[in-house]
Amino acid sequence: MEEIGPPIAYLALREGTPVYDRDGDRVGVVEHVVADVALDIFHGLIVHTLPLPGHHLFAAADQVSELHERGVLLSVGRGDLHEPREPSTAPGPVDGPAENPLQAGLRRAWDWLSRKL
Repeated sequence: MEEIGPPIAYLALREGTPVYDRDGDRVGVVEHVVADVALDIFHGLIVHTLPLPGHHLFAAADQVSELHERGVLLSVGRGDLHEPREPSTAPGPVDGPAENPLQAGLRRAWDWLSRKL
């Protein structure tokens, strides 16, 4: 693993930053940061896997150990990440519970990925 630089906040994380698993093996690169910036909640990362063209995996915030200027360290192995799920298109109950921040973040990430595909 190369030098990954100083720690940074999720707001400073750039697309294309290398992502490493708990063993230091490169999993891929940051494709998108999933966050609710207005509420300052970091939900996780969409990782574009290697080798390219690869596919997308979601690393939840609790699977991200450290964010650095030139690298992200995960607290899990590549096999512990999962594919981003498509949000349900079925309308929910009118009086049902509102989306929680994680659901809203995942929905926005899915919408963002859908436009890229």
